[in-house]
Amino acid sequence: MESIPWGVVAPIALVQLVLIVLALRDLIPRREVNGPKWVWAIVIVIFGLIGPVLYFTVGRRDA
Repeated sequence: MESIPWGVVAPIALVQLVLIVLALRDLIPRREVNGPKWVWAIVIVIFGLIGPVLYFTVGRRDA
């Protein structure tokens, strides 16, 4: 059984966690987004790295 390459996995997991937290912190106080806020919250949490990137590129509506 091979061991998990933590030197690769840990930084990716940390980046994913930071992106999720930043996206949710941006989403919660924002008045308007492209689509329902609850859908964006699910996309951010469920889709890992891709969810927050999608939110920042597509979901945000500039005031």
